[in-house]
Amino acid sequence: MTAHHNTARPISRRTALRTAGLAAASAAGLATWAGRGTRTVSATQASTKATLALDWYPNANHAGLYLARERGLFAAAGVELEIYTPSDPTVVLQTVGSGNDTFGISYQTDVLLARAQDVPVVSIAALVQHPLLGIMSLQEGGITRPADLAGKQVGYPGLPSQEAFLATMLETDGASLDDVELVNVGFDLVPATIAGQLAGVMGAYWTHETILAEREGYPVSLLRVEDWGVPDYYELVLTASESTVADRPDLVTAFLSAVAQGYTDAAADPAAALAALISASDEIEPDVEAEGIALLIPADFNATAAFAADLLPPIATPVATPGL
Repeated sequence: MTAHHNTARPISRRTALRTAGLAAASAAGLATWAGRGTRTVSATQASTKATLALDWYPNANHAGLYLARERGLFAAAGVELEIYTPSDPTVVLQTVGSGNDTFGISYQTDVLLARAQDVPVVSIAALVQHPLLGIMSLQEGGITRPADLAGKQVGYPGLPSQEAFLATMLETDGASLDDVELVNVGFDLVPATIAGQLAGVMGAYWTHETILAEREGYPVSLLRVEDWGVPDYYELVLTASESTVADRPDLVTAFLSAVAQGYTDAAADPAAALAALISASDEIEPDVEAEGIALLIPADFNATAAFAADLLPPIATPVATPGL
């Protein structure tokens, strides 16, 4: 296994979802384990090295992972886990599929596209259960629905997926993509919004960019994709290769056990989750991530913990995790 130590912040914020056909995507490529019950793993078992490649630099979405690491949950499960930010997050599925990374964080439809291209990668759990994307605009601009964008300039990251999302939202409101002028702003979504030259930008997260803009003194509005015709989907998924799932099921089980407990703990103790994030990266803006965690807990953290736990087989003799 190749070691990774690159913690530099990547140029792009994330690999965006690349298709609008989301309605039937939930189950495809999802590796599941039957069974429910209490699950913990003995800390005395042999340690297995593994890597987890992030989709972006550490942020609120990852809080449960870092809390699990800080509290020794991966170690207790017998997993010596390295969590790192790749210099190019767009290749996470390739590095996972090739075995250079054990686990990775990506996006539901990206997994489907990768599998269509014969990349042997599968989802093993949904990390963020619902869409986070939307069209962000300055409140003073008066954009209250997608059709308000007609005849105006709209920024986006330059990705076809964002065009598909925007097209669906506009069509749901009686307009079309031909009614707007798209401007490629890359991933500089907040600067493009507060500059005031665009009616809005497609692709902002309501758990991050909107918070950043507001904290810089620019009240914004967000039209969320799921409110305007885009079917519900998993924003982030945990992935592994087909061979890891088939040949190393104990490793996947141990990893998911720690993930489930980490998000349970993060939901119960958001201050500890934030502290774990701050310890993990000097890129962290505490106020922004604290608000992001607070937004994610009711919608995602508890669901993430339950989702990961439901994928695990029961362990006959549970062993209490030290320190909890």
